[in-house]
Amino acid sequence: MFTIEIPDARQQEVLGGMISADAPSSFIVYLEGDLGAGKTTLVRGFLRGLGYRGNVKSPTFTLLEPYDLGDRAVYHLDLYRLADPGEIEYLGLRDLLATDATLLIEWPEQGRGMLPNADIIVDIGYRDEGRTLEFRSCSAEGERLLGSLSARLRDKVNK
Repeated sequence: MFTIEIPDARQQEVLGGMISADAPSSFIVYLEGDLGAGKTTLVRGFLRGLGYRGNVKSPTFTLLEPYDLGDRAVYHLDLYRLADPGEIEYLGLRDLLATDATLLIEWPEQGRGMLPNADIIVDIGYRDEGRTLEFRSCSAEGERLLGSLSARLRDKVNK
């Protein structure tokens, strides 16, 4: 586990791109934090890091937004509006998990008991200016990614 402070949305996008650089194609990220904390900002950076240049918005009403990046499938889920975790079945989550896909899941607590385990959890909190991001690994793959990310962040700070 480690925590980083980000001064603005632009740097939060850069951090999202850094995460995507090391994330394998089959990977699950839980994004936690209050409304407006920047979960979708981090997703936008993740997708930009993979070369996506289109519009990235929160799938608050559609619940699921697919991104086909040629050699990689990324699914952005926003479960905020779920009334019951069982509603996840209607999203076709089982089919998504049968593929080699990256799932970026906002509000995972709304799907408790129905979601696969995360590889990493990113908890985004407010600061006076900027955000605090706490990263926790939940798998060996998540531990590897966070080790690499932490090392790159240290290198960037030490330059």
